[in-house]
Amino acid sequence: MTQLPNIISTLRITGSVGLLLCDVTSVAYWIIYSLCGFSDIADGWLARKLKCVTKMGALMDSMADICFVACCGWKLLPIFELPQWLWLWVGVIVAIKVVNQLSALVMYGRCCFPHTTANKITGFLVFIAVPMTVWSIIPIATVAAIATFAAIQEGHYIRTKKIYQ
Repeated sequence: MTQLPNIISTLRITGSVGLLLCDVTSVAYWIIYSLCGFSDIADGWLARKLKCVTKMGALMDSMADICFVACCGWKLLPIFELPQWLWLWVGVIVAIKVVNQLSALVMYGRCCFPHTTANKITGFLVFIAVPMTVWSIIPIATVAAIATFAAIQEGHYIRTKKIYQ
């Protein structure tokens, strides 16, 4: 029972890769997308509920999140007509996160993925805002603002050794 959260994270990675095999307009894509999104909520909740929170589990959750975002981005970004300023903004967020990880590697000899409240909110909002981007860029721009704060906060936590993972 204590491995259930890690199994769910592993299934999210598998589902994320499965998204690459589906057409974005298919029902299968959106079912897998939804299952992956809800599994992100479920694994952390179960780990806390079962009192089996581990560093390995937190790392698996972060890797599953990265895989999900990468696979969704690979499939969805080509069909979205996003303005150049939004692409630049996303690039800035990615650059901040890369600097954060480089800082963690230098300071601790490993990557660090703090599960801050801002990061959790960003993940949830990305999950619900991405489908809405078909109609408007306002949801994804709002998420970009929150993601910017989360990335800066993450870097602060890493650099001040307030990491908790």
